[in-house]
Amino acid sequence: MVYSDASLQKQNQESAMKFDVAIVGSGLAGLSVALHLAQTRKVAIISKRELLDGASNWAQGGIAAVLDSGDSHDQHIADTLVAGAGLCDEAATRYIVEHGREAIEWLIEQGVPFTRDETAELGFHLTREGGHSQRRIIHAADATGHAVQVTLEQKVRAHPNISLFEHHCAIDVITSDKLQPDGVHSGPALVGQPRCHGLYVQDEKSGKVQTFEAEHTVLATGGAGKVYLYTTNPDTATGDGIAMAWRAGCRVSNMEFIQFHPTCLYHPFAKSFLITEAVRGEGGLLKLPPEAGTAAGTRFMPAHDERGELAPRDVVARAIDFEMKKRGLDYVHLDISHQSPEFIKEHFPTIYARCLELGIDITKEPIPVVPAVHFTCGGVVTDLAGRTDIPGLYAVGETAYTGLHGANRLASNSLLECLVVGRACAHQIAAAPPVDLPQLPAWDESRVTNADEEVVIAHNWDELRRFMWNYVGIVRTTKRLERAQHRIKLLKEEIDEYYRNFRVTNDLLELRNLVEVAHLIVRSALSRHESRGLHFSRDYPDTLPKALPSVLTPRRR
Repeated sequence: MVYSDASLQKQNQESAMKFDVAIVGSGLAGLSVALHLAQTRKVAIISKRELLDGASNWAQGGIAAVLDSGDSHDQHIADTLVAGAGLCDEAATRYIVEHGREAIEWLIEQGVPFTRDETAELGFHLTREGGHSQRRIIHAADATGHAVQVTLEQKVRAHPNISLFEHHCAIDVITSDKLQPDGVHSGPALVGQPRCHGLYVQDEKSGKVQTFEAEHTVLATGGAGKVYLYTTNPDTATGDGIAMAWRAGCRVSNMEFIQFHPTCLYHPFAKSFLITEAVRGEGGLLKLPPEAGTAAGTRFMPAHDERGELAPRDVVARAIDFEMKKRGLDYVHLDISHQSPEFIKEHFPTIYARCLELGIDITKEPIPVVPAVHFTCGGVVTDLAGRTDIPGLYAVGETAYTGLHGANRLASNSLLECLVVGRACAHQIAAAPPVDLPQLPAWDESRVTNADEEVVIAHNWDELRRFMWNYVGIVRTTKRLERAQHRIKLLKEEIDEYYRNFRVTNDLLELRNLVEVAHLIVRSALSRHESRGLHFSRDYPDTLPKALPSVLTPRRR
């Protein structure tokens, strides 16, 4: 990208979008920040697709919080710390857990239709998932994310202080140290620590790049599951916020910890369909399929962990991966058919209906499942109010690293983090003093042309996702990681050259971000000389006595 000269500045003054707060991403983190701020601030929500196309809408299981007197904050914290394999920040974990109930009560006030249970203290059914010692997952059947997102979407669309920009793709944030020191900009002196003043955004339909000026910019773009070939994530999960923050000069941490969900439906016509953790929480059993020969129908989890199917996700995913590789299997079975049909249809209506569409009656037969990339535990380093290393720039949700998830996310803690940190972020922004914004340069396309061979992007995208799956998967080796690192370097050079010479497109922007995130994942994995949580290395199978996060610091550009 080449910043504008003075001749383009007048044009930018007319086309710039000005807001108090610009939020990139429309999942639970982004929408909650927006709703908490909208009474007093002019807010923009920028979404790559429709508002409901993010990962939050796909979340099935629920939200973990202490909502029953038989449970306690200390128990929830302990479960989180165990799952995090020694890498959770205990202070961050305590803060988020202790603010869980008020976050749930806020959702109830918004009208989220959680599943009722009149015998429960709060009046809502609580389920249990792997790694939890208590029933503490509040849910809306098996489509919690959708219920929450639909409710908040209605609130957002109706609010007069919130402007929605769907089908708009963020390109990069604009920081003061990147502005030209030649008088092109105006406003306060831009000296000292860089500050974020907004971002560049492309309207996907018109192709036009607009400048969004904002005192505060919030990155809530979700994770980076699409960097791998198989993922439960939606197509929007391309690590945009992580890549943009890294390019701007923010630290990232723990990017090697990529959570593989143990149970994604294995079916040629069921792209990325997740089978929620709650199926195992309600008694679902993992078994070997007929292809396993004489061992068919045998449970295998007890041989891997005394907690069986309720072991944390990293343990279950590695066990399935082990059995598949050992026996040459394409999948294993998850069987809940021993429960009554009424129970299954009541608790898992979405899964029941989708599987039935594909010819699988889960009340009578097991579900074929495989592990798939599910959650990015690392991200942009922030405090508990979402503040990054750059004033004016925030990161919330899966984009961020608060220290809650450590080396492995405990099931259903992610939506909790979105709510608690999202609210804290909004309060931080609301309390911040006004900031004088400089005049920002327009996006300059005067030295680029239309791409002549866009097939290059598709080929690079496919190559990246395949070698990340093969070389940086559930079980890793140094040699595989080094092979991936070498390929990423070549791809990155090719993509950067393409970016400099051709007009940007949505596919190019996502590929550029994915290769940046892949670089961060591999670099972090190579730096960890142990096996811990989600990072398992055959070359370093032991766990070191002291747990330390892997923090990467970008070179100032």
